[in-house]
Amino acid sequence: MATRLVQINMKAQDDAALGRFWAQALGWGVDSEGPGVTNLEPVGFSYPDPVAVCIDIVARPEPKTVKNRVHLDLATTSRAHQAELVARLRDLGATLADIGQGDVPWTVMADPEGNEFCVLEPRPLYQDTGPIAAVVVDCTDPRTMARFWDQAMDWTLREVTDDHASMRSALGVGPYLEFLRTPDTKSVWNRVHLDVSPYPGDDLQAEEARLRALGATDPGIDQSTIAWTVLADPEGNEFCLLTPR
Repeated sequence: MATRLVQINMKAQDDAALGRFWAQALGWGVDSEGPGVTNLEPVGFSYPDPVAVCIDIVARPEPKTVKNRVHLDLATTSRAHQAELVARLRDLGATLADIGQGDVPWTVMADPEGNEFCVLEPRPLYQDTGPIAAVVVDCTDPRTMARFWDQAMDWTLREVTDDHASMRSALGVGPYLEFLRTPDTKSVWNRVHLDVSPYPGDDLQAEEARLRALGATDPGIDQSTIAWTVLADPEGNEFCLLTPR
């Protein structure tokens, strides 16, 4: 058994408005599961497919209070493209953000609800990822995080150091999942988190047990009304184990 990363879950005070921003930012289509839930995926996409990690935006009334521990890095093909994308995103409602990054070649921004993301300078590594270069998770120990997620998913581990680790679909398509060493620690529940799914025919309860044996824990929330399972990784980051698909 194994899981794979199928989507990113974002909380928002206005899911429809934030969905419109990210759809325009990525050039994706918008779908809605009903009031309070907006789905984003590439036009013509057949979910799930490793060529893209989709975005689920879910309405929650709580405001954002701290820097997110999960963010998106957007890919560009040239310095001119990077400048054009930053300008376009600002026109859509994004703002420049200062998270202490100093003088770096990428641009740190925040979406209309304050969620941080980066517009990267052109890098050969991300030339075939699509608009999202990487999903980045802040952590205190990239090696521990890489070890857990390498066993949790059937993605391929590409790099592991004390400061950074990265994974990608075994098919070599779509964005990377990266773990970046940062000095801060988790203090509140994550407004942005990973959603993973087993494959069709897999047993959800058996997969939950396997993930717990690898080090996943119970985040201590009421799950009586949902069909999926919420767990936490070794650094306490919540993630959802969806039904097989």
